[in-house]
Amino acid sequence: MTSILINAFRKLNLTLTPKIWNSKYTTAVTPINTLSITQKEWKFPPTYTKPREVWIENLDSIEEKKLGLFELHPMVYAALPRIDIIHRNVIWQRKYRWVSWANTKTRAEVRGGGRKPWPQKGLGRARHGSIRSPLWRGGGVAHGPRSGKTHFFMLPFHVRIQGLTSTLSAKLAQDDLHVVNNLELPSDEPNYLADLIEQRNWGPSVLIVDDSDIAPRNITVATDSLPHVNIMPVYGLNVYSMLKHDTLVLTMSAAEKIEERILHNLNSITRDQSAEFKLNQV
Repeated sequence: MTSILINAFRKLNLTLTPKIWNSKYTTAVTPINTLSITQKEWKFPPTYTKPREVWIENLDSIEEKKLGLFELHPMVYAALPRIDIIHRNVIWQRKYRWVSWANTKTRAEVRGGGRKPWPQKGLGRARHGSIRSPLWRGGGVAHGPRSGKTHFFMLPFHVRIQGLTSTLSAKLAQDDLHVVNNLELPSDEPNYLADLIEQRNWGPSVLIVDDSDIAPRNITVATDSLPHVNIMPVYGLNVYSMLKHDTLVLTMSAAEKIEERILHNLNSITRDQSAEFKLNQV
C-alpha cells in the first residue's frame, strides 16, 4: 500500500516547499531557508532551559509582517509565574500611592463645651468637665483617623524583581507579548493605530514600551486621543501597568534592556537594595 502511494505522488510531480505556518492566521509566512533569527550573546546565558523565540512584527503597515525571530532569555520571559508574588506587587503599588484623607475632630476642635456642665459634687451625678468629651453624643472622637495618613511601605527587592519576571512570563505564555522592530508609524492618525490593533487582535488596551522616554512623533500624536493605548519607557515598567493592559508591546531595544537590567540584579550581590527600608534613606 505504501509503495502505491509513493508512485502516485511521483506521477503527480508535486514539489513540497517547507513553510512555517502561523497558528493565529491561515496564511503561510516566511520560508525556513530565508528566515532570520536574531541570536544574542547574553552575559548570563541560560543553563538548563532554551531561549524563547518570538516573531519580530512591524508597525509600518496594518497587515502583519513577520520580519524574523527574536530570542528572549528564559530567566526573564519564561520564569515560573507566581500568582502570590504578582498579587503582593499589585497591593504594594496600590498602597504606596494611596493617601487616606479621612479626618475626625478631637474634643478641642468640636463646637461647644466651654464650661463644666454641672458641679463636681452635690448632685449625685457622674463628674464631667465638658459636654464635648468623647463620652458624649456630638463630642470629639478619640483616636480617630486624621487626614493625610499614608499607607506607604517598601516591598522587598527580590519580590519586586520576581514580580516583573512572573508578569512578563505570564504575558508571553498567554500570547499577549509582542516584539516590534521600532515605533515608526507612517501616519499620525489615531484611526490607523486603532485599525492596526483591531486587525491584529491586540485587545482593547495596549501598553507600548520603548527603551527611551522620547517616542517618535507619529505614535505620540496617534495615542494622544486613544485612552486605552499608552506608551511607557523601560525604567517605568511595572507589574500593575502590565496587568492593567491586555497586550504588552515591546521594541527590540526595550526587550534587550529589560533582560539586561533584570539579569544583572538576578546575578549580582543586592545586599544594599535588599536592606530594610528606612525613611532616612530617601
